[in-house]
Order: sequence, then structure tokens, then C-alpha cells
Amino acid sequence: MTAPLVLDIDGTLTRADGEPGIDPRVFEPLREWPEPVVIATGKAFPFPVALSQFVGLPERVIAENGGIVYAEGEASVVGDRAAAETAVASLRDRGYDLGWGQPDLVNRWRETEIAANLDVPEQPLREVAAEHGLEVVDTGYAYHIKDPEIAKGDGLDAVAELLGLDPSAFVAVGDSENDVSTFGVAGESYAVANADDAALAAADHVTEGVHAAGTLEVLDLLR
Repeated sequence: MTAPLVLDIDGTLTRADGEPGIDPRVFEPLREWPEPVVIATGKAFPFPVALSQFVGLPERVIAENGGIVYAEGEASVVGDRAAAETAVASLRDRGYDLGWGQPDLVNRWRETEIAANLDVPEQPLREVAAEHGLEVVDTGYAYHIKDPEIAKGDGLDAVAELLGLDPSAFVAVGDSENDVSTFGVAGESYAVANADDAALAAADHVTEGVHAAGTLEVLDLLR
């Protein structure tokens, strides 16, 4: 039986063969899915919007780990990056940067948090975040310096309300600790086999396949 979906991007819709980018095998199944599909990601707002447009999905997105929600023509921004910018200034005072080089396209359009490259030492990053009342979330793609009160699960609550659906109607698929809150809100959750320990522990089910193959496995099961 099909159900509304809430899907992460990195590690969940991506290729598992070492090549960058979305696995093209997911395009047609998602475009033809008969229920709403929500893209929920730690990426900045333009990225899931563009993905939805190119796949041919209605633009229903949760971006920046819940900091920005957009669905049914309504957008809400529930955080700002001022505190994260202050934390990053402290990080630079200690001799570190965000590790992206210039131009920093990872953070250029980011509104509610700041992301650091996984090459940045984790301990000083967590120390400066804590000093400013923030948390660091490791998504497997980046370290996200963010408000601890904002999460993807809250974004799912907001999107479900806009769609007139119960959040428990959704099936969630993800791979990282930032998907744990989504798993807690959705009625059923799947961690793809490459997921981190937090996601594996929180999910109702774990797929046999990794990355997009795991997501396609879930779609087949729901059919």
C-alpha cells in the first residue's frame, strides 16, 4: 500500500558506486508516486527545490534540517544563522575555517544554520557551538552548526499540516542522525543499510540495499 513519503537526499537518494550525484533510477518512481513526496535535507533551501523541479515533483521540501519548510506555495523560516555566524567567528579565532574554500557555495544560500566540511576538527567545532547554545549535527555530508530546537521532524509536522495529512501517515527514509527526528514523527521509518548508528537505532526497519538502492527497495515494498 503506497503512502506519503519523506526522503533524505545525501546517502539516501545518492549513488553508491563512488560517483557523485543522485542515482537516476529514483527519478521515474518518485515522479510517478501517487502520494505526496517531501524532500527533507540538511542542504540549503535552493537545492531540494531544484531537485523537485528537475525530477518533476511538486515542491514540498524541508531544508536546513528543519530550518526552512516549503509546501503548497507557503514558505516558513523558523531560525536564523546569526548565532551560528558568531560561533564560526569564534572558530576562526581559534585558527580554523569551514573548509570549503572560495566561493563557499555550501553556505552561500543557507539561512538558518552554517555547515562545515567534515575535514574540520570536530572537537573545537562542538566546543564553540556549545558556547553559543548551539549543536553540531553530523549528516555524513557536513557538520551543521544549528539551533538545537530545530529539527527535520518539526518540518514534517509543518508540511503535513499544509497538506491536510497526519504526520503518522508518512513513511520516512534516511541515513543519518538528522533523520532521527523525522523517524520519530513519521508512522513508519526505514534506514538505508549505509546509515549511521543513530539512524539505524531509531528506524523501524533497515534495508538490505545501500543509498538509493535501499530507497528503491522501500518503494517496492510499499507497492
